[in-house]
Amino acid sequence: MGLFRKDLNDQVFKIEVSDIRQFDDEVSQIPGMIKLTMGEPDFNTPDHIKKAAIEAINENYSHYMGMAGDIELRTAASEFFNEKYGVSYDAQSEILVTVGATEAIATALQTIFNPGDAVLVPTPLYPGYMPLITLNRIKPIYIDTRDNNFRLTPDMIKQAIADNPDETIKGIILINPSNPTGISWTEDEIIAITDEIRTQKLWAISDEIYSELTYGHNHISIAKYIRDQTVLINGLSKSHAMTGWRIGFLLAPKAMTDELKKVHQYLVTSATSVSQRAGIAALRDGKDDGRIMNVEYKKRRDFVMTEMKKMHFEMAEPSGAFYIFAKIPEGYNQNAMAFCKDLAFNHKLALIPGTAFGESGKGYIRLSYAASMDNLVAGMERLNAYMTENK
Repeated sequence: MGLFRKDLNDQVFKIEVSDIRQFDDEVSQIPGMIKLTMGEPDFNTPDHIKKAAIEAINENYSHYMGMAGDIELRTAASEFFNEKYGVSYDAQSEILVTVGATEAIATALQTIFNPGDAVLVPTPLYPGYMPLITLNRIKPIYIDTRDNNFRLTPDMIKQAIADNPDETIKGIILINPSNPTGISWTEDEIIAITDEIRTQKLWAISDEIYSELTYGHNHISIAKYIRDQTVLINGLSKSHAMTGWRIGFLLAPKAMTDELKKVHQYLVTSATSVSQRAGIAALRDGKDDGRIMNVEYKKRRDFVMTEMKKMHFEMAEPSGAFYIFAKIPEGYNQNAMAFCKDLAFNHKLALIPGTAFGESGKGYIRLSYAASMDNLVAGMERLNAYMTENK
């Protein structure tokens, strides 16, 4: 039997595998390629976490967990987020364990929005959001932050709402620290933004997966200032180098969590039992695992920024996460995809074209410095050779 468009949800034909994955797959076939593409820590999961997982297997944690997640893990998460960021969530009724932050995003969007509702989307934006917005028939209202060095302001929110008076705008997507720019907001900025969100009666879907990877300051959660209108997303992938373990968290007021739980259950039933037991060790015995890693990330960031500035790239200094979002210098191909393909095929260095993060990424490239220093040094040599050759 052939497959026809009428056989499927028509929204499926409006999405594609992300440009990040497509580009990474394409260039991965090139021998000798240095890839600075993915948000994948080059650190291995700490040994104490792996040990806890092995013990869980031996103790037969191989059965379904409760749909909200292991209560011991939720308790550890409640304690962790309270101690680290001063946000208080009840382990029993206000925290869900999800299959990574991606499932948390999907659950939040499906719970909050009706088809036809609108959501404010500051850009550039991690591309995992847009296909989910499309599949759920939500209307994105983009807020281009380029002219303010990628920093969102209350006036931008106010203007976006004023420009769309006929839309039912229910929420705003916030990523702090940001992927792809590495921007992390100051406390004053967060207070101003949350004041406007409160005034506009929006839900803040606040993705804080990089909260443990900040440089020169401690992370400030949006939920500290607008808890009653926040669905907070976090997880262990970046903070504990546990990308493959797929443990995320949804934290929200009880009334919202009750509804999130329904959607979460029918999407995945529950997160993996062994991974949840490993998560307990991560949050209790490895509270500062992320901080240990980010000392090294800061060295890498500083090195890459210094080298790229010598080549006349312009960038906002990343104060979190592990990405540099840089403007392609004048005189070079401003088509980001063409620039990155040329670089990859002729100099064996893979970066991500900024257009993978939306229209506001035109003329930019994203580099992940979650790679070894050896690869970063070699990568900067190859980038310099390319820039010199193509002057």
